[in-house]
Amino acid sequence: MINSQDIKKGVCIRMDGKLYFCIDFLHRKPGKGNTIMNVTLKDVVSGNVLERRFNIGEKLEDVRVERRPYQFLYKEGDDLIFMNNETFEQIPIAADQVNGVAFMKEGQEVEVVTDASTETVLYADVPVKVVLEITWTEPGLKGDTATNTLKPAKVETGAEIRVPLFINEGEKVEVDTRDGSYLGRVKE
Repeated sequence: MINSQDIKKGVCIRMDGKLYFCIDFLHRKPGKGNTIMNVTLKDVVSGNVLERRFNIGEKLEDVRVERRPYQFLYKEGDDLIFMNNETFEQIPIAADQVNGVAFMKEGQEVEVVTDASTETVLYADVPVKVVLEITWTEPGLKGDTATNTLKPAKVETGAEIRVPLFINEGEKVEVDTRDGSYLGRVKE
């Protein structure tokens, strides 16, 4: 059990039969009355975000989670097969449980979050920034750097992103896996 005042970002709790991660919190002391914790929680399964208010001293059921590096090996049906880098054990994870799955390539390392008590996989996170090669885009023109105009492009994983006009096929770019936005060109 955990007291409501001990909730911090990243803490996982079980409430109403579901698992939630704390993504934001605010310790608030109104003029009169008890101190209150306003907590923003994200549902592990559905990704829905909700706000809850807890009184100080309220007991909540905490869940111990473990974060481990796993390597993406291959896709098998609807599941993705990952290997634990320490024990070499292979586990299947559903594609909808992987954040940033569209930008994941074979051999890439991801962080898998598991419930330590039941050893069930909660979700997996692809790194926030990944470097990918452009496999298709319309040709760029020299000098097209003055405006912030974007054009569609496909990366090596098959995902489509929007890049500036001066980016050409074969170039490597850095992509934000949370929203698929272009971050910059990578020089080798």
